[in-house]
Amino acid sequence: MTAVELKTELLQHCHKQVDNRYIKIKQTIADIEESLLEESKSSSGDKHETGRAMLQIDRENAGKQLQEIEKLVQLLKKIDVNTTSDYARLGSLVYTDKFTYYLSISIGTASVANTDYLCVALNSPVGLLISGKRKGDEFILNGNEFKIKNLK
Repeated sequence: MTAVELKTELLQHCHKQVDNRYIKIKQTIADIEESLLEESKSSSGDKHETGRAMLQIDRENAGKQLQEIEKLVQLLKKIDVNTTSDYARLGSLVYTDKFTYYLSISIGTASVANTDYLCVALNSPVGLLISGKRKGDEFILNGNEFKIKNLK
């Protein structure tokens, strides 16, 4: 499998994860809206007002989560699987002596062709350590030393 094919697979995996989160949050918002409509039909009183207030808070929180998901979508659009670089940056595959990282979004492990890749965001602790590094560079994470063997 070429580097472009591998990056394409990993990017598609990232998109699927974001899409699944998007669908879940949209369903949550729809459920909250439905509950708000039902609350409007019920009788007035303190209990009614408290219920509406709680649903409004839930709707605001869901809206914030939706904004975060939209930011992830925009970030994924910036990744060009055809681009290679001699330093680690967004969209890079970083091969170390312990793990292989895909600098994209933080979704954990993705398996492609029976190999595990750790998808990490540039602003995550490990992403910040890797970003800008070149082949042969080293970094320390949680007391463990990692050496970058290759970049694609």
